[in-house]
Amino acid sequence: MKLLWLKHTYFKTPVFLRMVAAILITMTLFGAMIHYIEPKVFPTVFEGVWWAFVTAATVGYGDYVPLTAIGKLFGILLILTGSSLLAFYVSSVSAATISHENNLAQGAVPYRGRDHMIIIGWNARAKRLIHLAKHNKEAAEFVVIDHSARRLPIDLYPIHYIKGDPSSDETLRLAGIQTATAVIVTADLELDPWEADNHTVLSTIAIRGNHPSVRIVAELLSDRQVGNALRAGASAIIRSDDCVSALLYHELFHQHAAKPFENMLHILNTQQFSHELLPKELENKTFAEVLAAVKGKDRLLLGIIRDENYHINPKSSFSLKQGDILLSLVPWE
Repeated sequence: MKLLWLKHTYFKTPVFLRMVAAILITMTLFGAMIHYIEPKVFPTVFEGVWWAFVTAATVGYGDYVPLTAIGKLFGILLILTGSSLLAFYVSSVSAATISHENNLAQGAVPYRGRDHMIIIGWNARAKRLIHLAKHNKEAAEFVVIDHSARRLPIDLYPIHYIKGDPSSDETLRLAGIQTATAVIVTADLELDPWEADNHTVLSTIAIRGNHPSVRIVAELLSDRQVGNALRAGASAIIRSDDCVSALLYHELFHQHAAKPFENMLHILNTQQFSHELLPKELENKTFAEVLAAVKGKDRLLLGIIRDENYHINPKSSFSLKQGDILLSLVPWE
């Protein structure tokens, strides 16, 4: 039973650890034997082990040299066996490194970090999001889940890739879902909008089931699945069609001196939206008075949110009341 247990334990141990153990045992045995063969030249086992490593590595410092015929024959045996063992160790480490890099690129290595963000879907929006985060020097780490890509250029993007179905519990665990701070579910533009939104809702359900409190931002291609996505646990909904349609409308009917798309893109790249509860001292004040009160605080007041209704740039006489939310733009930094 003990031999069987040792056998199973040995083969379950990683190859790297087995190689290190074999080298240490072999060098210790050679070191101990040369110590007993020539105790005057090798006064301690440690000197013998040192000589064994130097000889097996074919370095040959010459600080310890066997003098007897038996010692020299023993040295030849060490060179024939020890050098092969060390060479196999080096090749094994190199092969393991290459294999690990290939597994990383193919999305087969679990993510071991925490406080990261997960992006579902490798597409132009995901690439742009990572680029913006890097440009703004955000410290967030990204894990990308994608089921279609065979390999991802992880050397070009600061990401950890996981290949698999984002609605699978196992895939989400590989991506470290339980320690993530946010998940962005992008829509698959290659699918029919209804089918793509179904995949988004299904992924949202799986994410919420594995992490009840993580922030989930879901991209939908239409408004037909908004209710289902919210019931599934989405924290925020991005409706791509509505955003693009609004930009197209502005491009067609805006004042010719303005550039709506460029303006919006520049704003989103340099500023972020802020929601702040109306301070008590500003209750029952007009919008003009509140605008003057927040002026100079590194924020641009755009309007207010009342009962989930947006009032953007209201009239100066618009009166604010308790519970209103101030909608502002503030710099990213």
